[in-house]
Parts: sequence; structure tokens; C-alpha cells
Amino acid sequence: MRLKFYLLFIFFTLLFLFYPGDSYYFHLFAYNREAINKTTPALKLKINPIPYLKLPYYPEVSAEGIYLVDLPSFTPVFSRNENLKLFPASTTKILTALVAYDIYKPDQVITVKKTITDGQLMRLVVGEKITVENILYGMLVYSGNDAAYVLADNYGYDKFVNLMNKKVQILGMKNSHFSNPNGFDSGSQFSTAFDLSLAARELLKNPYLSKIVSTKEITISDVDFKYFHQLTNVNKLLGEIQGLGGLKTGYTENAGENLVSFYKKNGHQFVIVILKSQDRFNDTRNIIKWIEENIEYYSFTAGT
Repeated sequence: MRLKFYLLFIFFTLLFLFYPGDSYYFHLFAYNREAINKTTPALKLKINPIPYLKLPYYPEVSAEGIYLVDLPSFTPVFSRNENLKLFPASTTKILTALVAYDIYKPDQVITVKKTITDGQLMRLVVGEKITVENILYGMLVYSGNDAAYVLADNYGYDKFVNLMNKKVQILGMKNSHFSNPNGFDSGSQFSTAFDLSLAARELLKNPYLSKIVSTKEITISDVDFKYFHQLTNVNKLLGEIQGLGGLKTGYTENAGENLVSFYKKNGHQFVIVILKSQDRFNDTRNIIKWIEENIEYYSFTAGT
């Protein structure tokens, strides 16, 4: 009799605890069936589309150093002597801008202590008080050598150049070295088409600097509105070719014609580096036409 009582007690206790209704004890002790039965969605790995050539031919270009790269995947599409050390000329100012952005605030006011008179100038005046932002416009839009010099001189010229070469190391520009922020030719001032694509990629990650290099023209002034500087972008292709977002020109007699460009087409992005060209603008036109005619993409998604 006692055994029967115990068995009944155990039966009803278990029924009370684990009856699949709204019992508190059921939710506390029983399975969470929803969690058990829930199907975990497959993990999808998005892979950037990979460019390929429809036909095995390349554009006609005069440049000695070329590097065309699909930006999101950083897949090279067309190259020539991409690791050949050449004079970068004013494409140097890409590095100058990256360092200036690291050490200055855009609204910081600099008093021009001294300036230079060589090459392309935005014509800063000694004693002029001007924001870093406006100096950057003068350097990246109009390629002002005096703008690059003032940014370096205000910080400490040698210290600034040292920071440029530290930035070179950080970006993995293994075949580059800089001895001045302007781009003047020097035996210790050199870069390559590949290395400059790395610098361009870094600049394009920065929306603020990207906006400046894509500016067609602008008029800026000092903080007292005494000196005005009308700046037109040296890159003639900006505004001529749809999808071209500017970047940086460069020229010296020894360097030849240099041009680093950012180009967008149908959602795809490219960096085009042209060094020591006989006609940098025509070379870039030919490459862009070739991109439009001969580049397609593999698109795929990997799932696990």
C-alpha cells in the first residue's frame, strides 16, 4: 500500500513539473524546444567581385610605370614596371596630405613664416594667417609647392619629412623614400606606380581628403579676408570624364608627366597610376576607355 502511494506521488509530481503547458516549472526545467528546433542560418561570406579581361589586349600608353588596380579587391588589372623607382614629382603631395591630416586639425590657423618661389605656387604671403584646410586645398587642387612647404615648415621641416617616411613604412611602400614634401627631384626622392597606388588607397579612405582632391575649382582666403587665392584643379580630366574623382598630378623635367587618378564606373572603383608619361591625360583616357570596353567581373558568395 505504501509503495503504491509513493509511486502515485512520484507520478503526479513529475506530471506537475513537466506537463507541457504554461507551468513555471516546465519552463524552468524542461527543454526550450524553440531553441532546440531553431535552424541556424548559414554563414555567408561576401567576396568582392573580381575583375577579368574579356579580350587579351591592353591599351596603348606611353608611360614607363603603370598600375591599374580594382580598388575594393585590390586586384591588379594592368601594370607595367610597377616596381620601377621613378621620380614622383607632385604626386608626393598625397603623402604630404596624409601626414598633415595626422598632425593638424583642419580649422587650425597657421601663420606663414616663410615660403618658396619654385614651381607651381598658390602664392601664400609671409605673415598670412590661413587655415590648414585652405592650405590643403592649395596643395591638392592647385598643386602649390608653397602650400606643401608651409605645412612642413610650421611643424618642423625635417620632423615632417621623417613622418612622411614613417607613413611610407606603415603603408608598405617598400620602394619609396621622400626627402621633401613638394616633390622636387632628388636622388633620395623616389617611388613606384605600385607604391603610389597604396598611398592613393589610403587617401581615398578619408572622406575629407577625398572631397578636396575631387574639387574642380574653389576660391579660398586667409582668416582676415586680406588675401584671396583662386584655385583651379591641375587635372584637366576632372569634369571631362564622368566618374573621374581626381587625385593628384605631378610633373618635372626628369619625372615626366605623372598622374594618379580615382575612377568609378557602374559601382566599380579603380586607382590608375601613370608615371613618366609623354601624355598623362591621353594615357589615362585610353586606360579608362579600355576599362569600359574590356573589364568584366566574377561575382560570387561563399556560404558555410
